[in-house]
Amino acid sequence: QVQLVESGGGLVQAGGSLRLSCAASGRTFSTYTMGWFRQAPGKEREFVTAITWNSGSTYYADSVKGRFTISRDNAKNTVYLQMNSLKPEDTAVYYCAAKVAKYSGSQYIEGEYDYWGQGTQVTVSS
Repeated sequence: QVQLVESGGGLVQAGGSLRLSCAASGRTFSTYTMGWFRQAPGKEREFVTAITWNSGSTYYADSVKGRFTISRDNAKNTVYLQMNSLKPEDTAVYYCAAKVAKYSGSQYIEGEYDYWGQGTQVTVSS
């Protein structure tokens, strides 16, 4: 079983930055694709970004490309989401997720992820 705990959310003004962290338990973190999803009030949860087990590839939703950066530190069992130039439409609960299958499934699809964190609120004021 893998437990994921997000932190770093909060209230920020438009144009500001936040860095989210997701700490994972277990010794197999380094083999997982890690993703970030978000859910705004009244909307479906959506893909934000993902990073492969060895940081070899990263993937971004068009809405965050150029503003958000995902990274990971396998020695610390942690994945990060650096969010710059934040907009009010980035307001959502942000979830960290782990995908066990290394070479199959889509990193864009939430149903492909096996473990989820509890989420952290990000609020961007205009």
